[in-house]
Amino acid sequence: MEPSPPHKPAQPVATAVTEPTPIEQSGGPEAMPARTTRTDWRIIAQRLAFAIAGLLLFVLALELLKRGAAGYGRMLIAWLDISSAASALGFGWLLAYVFLSGSPVAAVAVAFFASGTIDGLQTFTMITGSRLGASFIVLFVGFLYHLRGHRRAASVSIGVLALLTTAAIYLPALALGYWLLSSQLVGIISASADSPLSSVIDLVVDPIVAVVARILPEWSLLIVGALALLGAFSLLDRAIPEIPGGQAILGQAGQLLYRPWMMFLLGAAITSFTLSVSVSLSMLVPLTVRGIIRRENALPYIMGANITTFIDTLVAALIVGGAAAFTIVLVEMLCVAFFSLLALLLFYRPFARVLLELQEYIVSSTPRLIGFLGVMLIVPLLLLVVRW
Repeated sequence: MEPSPPHKPAQPVATAVTEPTPIEQSGGPEAMPARTTRTDWRIIAQRLAFAIAGLLLFVLALELLKRGAAGYGRMLIAWLDISSAASALGFGWLLAYVFLSGSPVAAVAVAFFASGTIDGLQTFTMITGSRLGASFIVLFVGFLYHLRGHRRAASVSIGVLALLTTAAIYLPALALGYWLLSSQLVGIISASADSPLSSVIDLVVDPIVAVVARILPEWSLLIVGALALLGAFSLLDRAIPEIPGGQAILGQAGQLLYRPWMMFLLGAAITSFTLSVSVSLSMLVPLTVRGIIRRENALPYIMGANITTFIDTLVAALIVGGAAAFTIVLVEMLCVAFFSLLALLLFYRPFARVLLELQEYIVSSTPRLIGFLGVMLIVPLLLLVVRW
């Protein structure tokens, strides 16, 4: 018998290599990115819808909280005696806590000035106090974000940083502005306005707030506002993806967020659009928690927001208090801008390092955080009783 031929490996089936695959029929592997791109665009559209809905609900929640707190603010006004610049500073500071916003308190200060209840220096210090207290809403929002399961350090630290940054800029601005006004180095600036400014968001949100306020009792608006705030966070969480690399995944656009000037202009622009520093600063909480914006990059954003927040107060001052009230607000805005630009141009790195280290020191310990909050409450209360 002849030996059997050696075994040869089986040849591949022809159809396995000649039969066109679905990928090949659709144009080869190049067709895959198009399908992925279509999917990506659908995801982007969904996230954009969640972001818009979350932002509108977020602003609605803040307005409901402010409307519910306004009743308590009126009661506070009724029995407190404000007779000095220091007490006006503490009053504006404390009232911003009650209103959970600085703009209504600044408007109250301008109305008091127009009616002759307080003088120009008291108006100036009361507006300063309103801005010092307005940053508290960021801490409040961060605390609510912490209740939803996020790390306390990431949620609360941006609120502490907002308070520290605002104080670091506004306190020297207070001293400069007080000197300029008391020494009468600044004359009355003539200007006029026909109607108050309204942001695009206000045009959408205000009618809804008015309807809800008519239906519900005033005290319940605080509860509804807090629930709406939690709902807004849920929508924003779905809009903002978890980004392992933080800003790195955003490419060149993300690199812009590392530049202090860009963040400064971004904070100024967003606050100019919303006309509310409470809204623009509170937006930092979910963005920093998700890694989109780092805390050190948020510092110039806060500085820019604290300047353009005066835009609506400037117009309100013209309408209610005339050129004299406008001058007071403009002096404060220019003093804040002066020290902000000074820090940004000349010694930004040491300025940022000191504030960030102080913020980290406060947040890293629960007793220190409680002590910091106690100081933020006790200081305006003590100023209320000062009569000079």
